[in-house]
Amino acid sequence: MNNLVKSVKFTGGIGVVGVFTPQDPGASDDLAKKGEIVFDWGLSWFKGQHIATGQYNVKAYNRQLRDLIHAGRVKPSFIVSHEIELSKAPEAYQHFDARDHGWTKVILKPGR
Repeated sequence: MNNLVKSVKFTGGIGVVGVFTPQDPGASDDLAKKGEIVFDWGLSWFKGQHIATGQYNVKAYNRQLRDLIHAGRVKPSFIVSHEIELSKAPEAYQHFDARDHGWTKVILKPGR
């Protein structure tokens, strides 16, 4: 975040995207374990920057997307890399979290 503040122009905007959690017990430092960072508020304020965060509003689009999929107009299945049984979910998550090559989207099959 501090590198973004340094690199974004005066009165510019920063959009924070990704997956963030309120806490991460396995993080590398005490602040990150609590979901916190050291942030240069003074420089950001001085530069007049604005910062936007938050989760994407999925509910605004999922019915529309469902209808497009049902009608065959879109096929999001191209991103699915693996279909595995539910018992292997922890292993799959480790691959996905480590960004291992070829692990883009996993579908879990409970009855498999």
